[in-house]
Amino acid sequence: MNIFADFAERVTTVVKGLDLAADAPELDLRRVTVEPPRDAAHGDLATNAAMVLAKQLKMKPRDLAEKIAEGLRADAEIAAVDVAGPGFINIRVQRALWERVLSDVVARGDKFGASSRGDGLKVNVEYVSANPTGPMHVGHTRGAVVGDALAGLLEFAGYDVTREYVINDAGSQIDTLANSAFLRYREALGEDIGQIPEGYYPGEYLIPVGQSLADEYGESLKDMAPAERLALLKGYTVDKMMDMIRQDLGALNVKHDVFFSEKTMHGQGKAIDLTLNELRQRDLVYNGTLPPPKGEVPDDWEDREQTLFRSSNYGDDSDRALVKSDGSYTYFAADVAYMRDKIERGFKEIIFVLGADHGGYVKRLEAIGNAISGGDVDVIVRLCQMVKLFKGGAEFKMSKRSGNFITLRDVVDEVGVDAVRFMMLYRKNDAQLDFDFDKVKEQSKDNPVFYVQYGHARCQSVLRKAENELEWFSNSAHEMQSADFAQLEDEGELALIAKMAQWPRIVEGAAENHEPHRIAFYLYELATALHAQHAQGKEKPQLRFINDKTPELTKARLALVYAVSKVIASGLNVLGVTAPDEMR
Repeated sequence: MNIFADFAERVTTVVKGLDLAADAPELDLRRVTVEPPRDAAHGDLATNAAMVLAKQLKMKPRDLAEKIAEGLRADAEIAAVDVAGPGFINIRVQRALWERVLSDVVARGDKFGASSRGDGLKVNVEYVSANPTGPMHVGHTRGAVVGDALAGLLEFAGYDVTREYVINDAGSQIDTLANSAFLRYREALGEDIGQIPEGYYPGEYLIPVGQSLADEYGESLKDMAPAERLALLKGYTVDKMMDMIRQDLGALNVKHDVFFSEKTMHGQGKAIDLTLNELRQRDLVYNGTLPPPKGEVPDDWEDREQTLFRSSNYGDDSDRALVKSDGSYTYFAADVAYMRDKIERGFKEIIFVLGADHGGYVKRLEAIGNAISGGDVDVIVRLCQMVKLFKGGAEFKMSKRSGNFITLRDVVDEVGVDAVRFMMLYRKNDAQLDFDFDKVKEQSKDNPVFYVQYGHARCQSVLRKAENELEWFSNSAHEMQSADFAQLEDEGELALIAKMAQWPRIVEGAAENHEPHRIAFYLYELATALHAQHAQGKEKPQLRFINDKTPELTKARLALVYAVSKVIASGLNVLGVTAPDEMR
């Protein structure tokens, strides 16, 4: 039950029923919204209908608002309608509506809020896709969590989601990785390899790979032809690195449905060749020259004819080169072929979760998708800003170049997977995040993940206590559904129901805008309302959740607690965070 969508329909029905609406051809109602008012004292719901429709109907917003309000007052489930300011309409609903909401939450449990908004639309979410040259570090962690939570959110909202990781196993960095592993192989055989050469990967994570190569191949790799050895080392080392990466992601409860190998697209007659041939026939690929970069022209600038993609026709800053001067394909060519592959797999929405340093890719990825699909596929790019780590008041630094860096596993081992996932989502993805190891271990309101999980644990504690103390009570959905919700009259109790009523709207809005952080924010607000109501019971005994002297009221309050626990559990599940029954 989404009361906001329900009342939006009621508002539009009233508007369409106005005599003056008949004179407005094709009245555009898409911007009409119903949402919680900024100040709860103003009412339960608010609509902007008069503000966004006044121009179309050639009326003053305030006059239109009065007419809409008059129509809404005829609704039996509306207690009062007021017009405020220049034309905002505030609605106060009958208490029976909150009883229906609570009944729906109890009946649906943790499925309350699940939506059919996506209508099975096929969505591909690509996230992490780190080069397979080492373990996951903290810089990858935020993108991994945001991508995984976004995928979970979209599934909850009714989309058909595929989680994807592209393995960048075709670039020069893989040659470097293979040569770095060969050094560690020689070291495992007893050679003194000295200092790791500049440009090689110096991390200790390659020592086990070298030992594994020595165990499996003995001295034979030394005598192998260089080209043959390099090919073997590249495949072997990438496989070992991907095993490590999957384990790292597993520690964060991040899973992918598809691991796509970039190297499978390279080679004569393979995906890149086929894609460029096809796009040339559609005049999306042509031979031409590019103007020099704006500003100072680099020394290696070449004014030569190139194979180009017409990305500037689709919103990019310029056309893009597909072939290098040595005849090999550019990274952009691989991006084009990969986008075509996704589109041919039937995805109608393609989402990339990238690091902030990939901001220059946004327009080009959007242009590729728009060009290849003819505008039939939406390409969405979400950038994740950097994470700064703090401990003991000091900032942690990392350096992947030196091989000394804080890994994803380090962070998870320090504070736990739930804290990492929740806190990585407790800021909008494009805002910088400060992650304080000390703060996320605090058991206080200032630690959002603790406060939300404690909300669920508190609900379960209340329900366990009721089962132990009340002979007539059993903690079951059937028991809760038989409660008389009309017993709930306290403002705090009704506010809790109103907050739960927002959950379906939060889910749909977060999914539509690809913003999983909205779920974390909402859960903190719901947990805060629960803890506040619990505190009221300590000060005013008549507001306690359990009172054996008032069994009907107690039963209704326990149903309220049960419902809150289900919504918190549902939201945490969307974020990939556990909902504990007790805090340890």
